[in-house]
Amino acid sequence: MDSRLDRMIARLVTQRRALERAAEEIRGLPGPVLEIGLGKGRTYSHLRKLFPEREIVAFDRDLHAPPDAAPAGADLVLGDFRDTLPAFSGRAPWVPAALAHADFGSEDRARDAAQAGWLAGLIDRLMAPGGIIISDRPMQAARWTALPFDTEGWPYFLWRVG
Repeated sequence: MDSRLDRMIARLVTQRRALERAAEEIRGLPGPVLEIGLGKGRTYSHLRKLFPEREIVAFDRDLHAPPDAAPAGADLVLGDFRDTLPAFSGRAPWVPAALAHADFGSEDRARDAAQAGWLAGLIDRLMAPGGIIISDRPMQAARWTALPFDTEGWPYFLWRVG
């Protein structure tokens, strides 16, 4: 049986591979990157490395990341996703997102499944055709096509928006 440390390492290695794959998939597609679930800012920091030229907007209920791992100003959106994600599309100038990374998983699988059910629709409305969604939980929307991705010990999911 793997330890919690082993599982965390598998998660982070898989997450980094997914983000790097997504960077290749959206090369040439304009639009911001959305970090849905900022947490401690580790993924946001990596997104800045992968996409230094793109706007990266992070969403979370509360701020838990240190100042150097969180965006400033309007690129940090705090509050309930059910309120903040729909409001984002009203921001001017509106450009659909090329990439959304939704990292919202917890140890409560039933709660995560329920959240994935309503979160997918909110994310879908923000995405450009050809955009990529990455998540640590399975989700689905009518416009999304699952991309093959070998997860090597930790589930992670990629979809292309049709």
